Amino acid sequence: MELEQLRQLVAVKRYGTISAAAQELHISQPSLSRSIHRLEQDLGQELFNRSHNSVSFNDAGELALRHAERILADVRLMEDDFDEMSRQQRSLRIASVAPAPIWRLTALTVERYPGTLLEPVLTSEAEAESQLINRAADMAILLKPTALPTLHSIPLMTEDLFVNVPVSNPLSERTSLSFADLNGQSFLIMHDIGFWMDVTRQKIPDSRLVQQTDRGVFIQLVRTTDMLCFTTNAPENTGPIEGRISIPLVDADAHATYFLVAPRDGAQRVLDIVSWVEQQTANAH
Repeated sequence: MELEQLRQLVAVKRYGTISAAAQELHISQPSLSRSIHRLEQDLGQELFNRSHNSVSFNDAGELALRHAERILADVRLMEDDFDEMSRQQRSLRIASVAPAPIWRLTALTVERYPGTLLEPVLTSEAEAESQLINRAADMAILLKPTALPTLHSIPLMTEDLFVNVPVSNPLSERTSLSFADLNGQSFLIMHDIGFWMDVTRQKIPDSRLVQQTDRGVFIQLVRTTDMLCFTTNAPENTGPIEGRISIPLVDADAHATYFLVAPRDGAQRVLDIVSWVEQQTANAH
């Protein structure tokens, strides 16, 4: 008895006749008839009431059909479980305080370990560290190295905040700006920027922040409105936009250094990635 024979049996029930089932299964009717006959021989029972023009399931056939459907459902469940196990084995959970270091970590990981999937979540620094300690995350990206002896921290990247200003705005004539210069201005801002949202709310409390969830809509609004927006020097960010200029912010809070943190006794693939990132980061300096 083979799984394919059970699938063929179910197909006969679904499509009504052996000829229709054969057509759907892309095999010849004689081949399907021979396969079902072998199944009957294996089971020691005829499964159909046969007449000159049609076949119908007899009691043995109905019994075989119920078992076939149950077995095939169990096989599908088994396949789904193993697919999920394979996905989990290829994926790593990353808790991060900002999106840009996730982009950097993804680029480095895919370069060395293609096929590895990173499942990032943006969260606070305290929550990211907590998830790492509780093993809810495989790695974390924090704003400072951790002092815990069970965790290993390495520098990942730095990110500097800029203000993107229309050339028609008087601020465009400045070579640098501070948050104090910006407080009270209206800003377009993406909602998924991690800890930068807290920085923005704290440093320009009198500004109107128009949040966007769609990146494409955000870019279109930047191109067609006179509102300010923030950008950074992360390589993955959008390049220059016609009619606008990016001006650096001088405040200390406008500069971030990110650290990749992982358990010292983490899975080998995690340790390999951390070692690779550490090597590439050192070579970049």
